Amino acid sequence: MPGPVLLLGAPGVGKGTQAQLLVTQYGIPQISTGDILRAIRNDPSKAQTPEGSEAKRLMDQGLLVPDELVNKLVSERLTEPDTARGFILDGFPRTLPQAEWMDRHLASNMASMSPLIAVSIVADYDQLVRRITGRRTCPVCRSIYNIYTNPPKVDGICDCEKATLVQRTDDTEAVFTERLKTFEEQTAPVIAHYRALGRFAEADGNQDVDAVSAAVGAALYDLRQQTMGA
Repeated sequence: MPGPVLLLGAPGVGKGTQAQLLVTQYGIPQISTGDILRAIRNDPSKAQTPEGSEAKRLMDQGLLVPDELVNKLVSERLTEPDTARGFILDGFPRTLPQAEWMDRHLASNMASMSPLIAVSIVADYDQLVRRITGRRTCPVCRSIYNIYTNPPKVDGICDCEKATLVQRTDDTEAVFTERLKTFEEQTAPVIAHYRALGRFAEADGNQDVDAVSAAVGAALYDLRQQTMGA
């Protein structure tokens, strides 16, 4: 199945977990623009290129990194040897212009690779709210619990460190609702784009991790077979 894969999913749907499972299964890297930008900010050697230096300057000033520069940073990352068999895109492309740029880049620079396929993990609103608002983190060992689905043995206390669990300030339903609205507005054109190309599918994210993984794997397999036969 290796080749370029785009995983889409609302906040709290478990997209990061599924991406890591695919990394382990297929031995291809997960490419996240968030990770790229954090590496540039935290590792001086990552800011040596003109693009990296400019991105760091903007972030240090508290400014957003524009699409054109993000595209260049992704392009740099895709030249690294570990992407030769494929890669998993996480958080990019998140807008239609980014998706169109990615298609052009792959066609021009990685033409021998299979076409990009996209799978969106979908879950009910109530399920997502429970995952977000129920999340609690240990400030010492960073273990993550959920008061609904994975509670600690003692309410509010980490099983390992016995520290008081904390809730992130943005793990509220009001903040989540705004994040979900932004996600849907940005992503709808991306979904429509890949659906029109016959390279899009959905996977049921209301299930447990293993069942979601099976659904994602089946969707990716079917899409890859379709693109190879096209």
